[in-house]
Amino acid sequence: MDTATLFYRFGVALAIGFLVGLQREYAKGEGGREIFAGERTLALMGLVGCTAAMVADVLDSPWAFIGIFLAQSGLVAIAHFVDARRGKVGLTTEVAALMTTLAGALCYWDYLPLAVALAVATTVLLSLKMEMDVFVRRITREDVYATLKFAVITAIVLPVLPNRGIVDTLPFDVLNPYKIWLMVVFISGISFLGYVLVKVVGSCQGIGLTGLLGGLVSSTAVTLSFSQRSQRQGELAKPFALAIMVAWTVMFSRVVIEVAALNLALLEKLWLPMAAAALAGLGYCVFLYFSQRTNEPGEVKVSNPFELGSAVKFGLLYAVILLVSKTAQTYLGSVGLYLSSILSGLADVDAITLSVAELSKAGGLELSTGARAIVLAAMSNTVVKGGIVLSGGSRALRLALLPGFILMLVAGVGVAFLV
Repeated sequence: MDTATLFYRFGVALAIGFLVGLQREYAKGEGGREIFAGERTLALMGLVGCTAAMVADVLDSPWAFIGIFLAQSGLVAIAHFVDARRGKVGLTTEVAALMTTLAGALCYWDYLPLAVALAVATTVLLSLKMEMDVFVRRITREDVYATLKFAVITAIVLPVLPNRGIVDTLPFDVLNPYKIWLMVVFISGISFLGYVLVKVVGSCQGIGLTGLLGGLVSSTAVTLSFSQRSQRQGELAKPFALAIMVAWTVMFSRVVIEVAALNLALLEKLWLPMAAAALAGLGYCVFLYFSQRTNEPGEVKVSNPFELGSAVKFGLLYAVILLVSKTAQTYLGSVGLYLSSILSGLADVDAITLSVAELSKAGGLELSTGARAIVLAAMSNTVVKGGIVLSGGSRALRLALLPGFILMLVAGVGVAFLV
């Protein structure tokens, strides 16, 4: 190893230790509590880890690294024992110190991306103490049970599910139990991210922020909630329209993320019409935001997406839509797929998005046809939510939302079929 490379690796180890130590010093100042290691000590620990790895390499013996690491671990244990005697219970800084040492060793072993990722993850976890405490206080016993049941059924059942079609005959060959449940896990994970954000930030935030967070979980729930409220609070029609439009725009972004995770080739055909619809919605959101502002809190009730019943229902829906889409595409061509996408979008846009992404990935569907099918499903789902506003919202809400609703539909469908 040349000198420049050696110094670079030690420099990264030093930076990692300083980053973690800086957070610990900030936490000390914020909470007024004593900690045994700050930015200087943890920076040195990063260098100790890198040096220990180098010594083990030079001596060609892993015991050199093990000995140095155990010696440092002993110092950390003594510091913790002293703090415990003073009544200070906690191992956060001590564990962060050991992680910093190991990250420093990874730097010498040329696992630089992993070392930096571990350092960033450690710093983020250390910084999110308050938010995580708030999240723990806001979750319910039912949330914990729902998540545990979903985790158990996924960890135990998913590995033993057959990763092949149940029947080899067309169109039933698309019914792969392993892939179906894997898609359930994927969609539930995306929804759970939004659910966690709602729990951390709180469900009674500003109306616009509530629309953004609620859209990550269920844009339909946001639409229904604010449509009903508009009947009682007609003066807030524009803020409610803003929240609904934000949720719809988030839905388009969510579709893009799902396709990007499953089929990058399809994304190249899909991103432009989805971006056109999202930008149209975003532009109208800006107009609504500046036309009327309010600090009125908004609240949307969302359920844990890891609830086993909901997950099983989505799995069945996805399997049915996958089979219908394959059948329509096999016997009716692209027109049949478009029709099935429109009908499927009336119920759920995630299921048809995953179905089309899977079909096009298998090579049995043209990418441009698949992209248009997803656009039609998204627009069909948007029409359903528009129908909720028209049937359940106040007249003021309908008038406030209608221009953005039409603009979004025209932009998405127009770009998908004309460009």
